[in-house]
Amino acid sequence: MAKFLAGFILALIAISMLQTLVMAASGQGGPLYDIKSQYGPGSLKSSQCPTQCARRCGRTQYHKPCMFFCQKCCRKCLCVPPGYYGNKAVCPCYNNWKTKEGGPKCP
Repeated sequence: MAKFLAGFILALIAISMLQTLVMAASGQGGPLYDIKSQYGPGSLKSSQCPTQCARRCGRTQYHKPCMFFCQKCCRKCLCVPPGYYGNKAVCPCYNNWKTKEGGPKCP
């Protein structure tokens, strides 16, 4: 009886893990799995760029240049990464746009 109960519990755990993987792969796992659709390419309209860039540049001491370049990048890519810094991988256009010198154009 104990072996049956242990096997049953292991089967339930395996099914639960499989269900979590399927939900993650299909994008139905809640906010942790849905970040690309919220912030990815084309997720914004150009009219939303000023507010999203104000959020993105809110904690920098270089607010004016950050806002200028962020809005320029947002209008081109129609996305702004989450957070105040980093996280550029969710928006490849924003991440890959470089200056003439090869540095990142978008903050």
